[in-house]
Amino acid sequence: MQTVIDNVVAVILAAGMGTRMKSNKAKVLHEIIDKPMVTYVVETARKVVGNNVVLVIGNQADKVKRIVFEGTDVIFAIQEKQHGTGHAVLCTKLYIPEYTDQVVILCGDVPLITPDTITRLIDDHIKTMRDISILAVEVDNPKGYGRILLDENRNVTGIVEETDATEEQKTIKIVNTGIYCVKKDCLFNALIKIEANNVQGEFYLTDIIAIGHREGKNVGVLVSRDAKEVIGVNNRDDLKKVEMIMRKRLYQ
Repeated sequence: MQTVIDNVVAVILAAGMGTRMKSNKAKVLHEIIDKPMVTYVVETARKVVGNNVVLVIGNQADKVKRIVFEGTDVIFAIQEKQHGTGHAVLCTKLYIPEYTDQVVILCGDVPLITPDTITRLIDDHIKTMRDISILAVEVDNPKGYGRILLDENRNVTGIVEETDATEEQKTIKIVNTGIYCVKKDCLFNALIKIEANNVQGEFYLTDIIAIGHREGKNVGVLVSRDAKEVIGVNNRDDLKKVEMIMRKRLYQ
């Protein structure tokens, strides 16, 4: 039986548009085996942190809230305008329980993540006394992913997106999953320092890594055992792939 970790809150990002799904339905409401994908993430998070779950909603917020609320008690934070993942997490500040010390950040479009992996990330983060921990995977073909930058001591110095990566950086096979565990105070101190100095004009959550490194924080990485767990659903092909894996997991 999974033991609930009381002093950790899970923030689930579920506010995005998901335009690549080519659908009028909010991305996180697309179904996998007859259930909206975001409900898998919520259920998984609750197995780890109990009722300490904050869901960031924005696109079709009322519909997402109604569907998720039917199944469980969740705290909802509204991102009125989508200004990026960093802004989305900042929108949760008023909703984070005071008694929690750590924040684990999950993605509403990564439904295969398991309680075991989230627990491993939290345990590793606390055991190593890190300020920021990134869940990463090692893949043979890292095309399209943000690369994890490490120094000679294997401390994380930042994350570089493929569009900004040098040819040498593009050979890095350890990539970001978008899942993190961060000390609460460190997280919100870093979030207010993010600048939207990019083409999209958005506040990227990944920037907390470089900010943490610059300020001498303990920033590290845990490489997941199973890359399939962190497949993100960005289009219809991804949805089919994830559903196939979920069916095997549930029915074999």
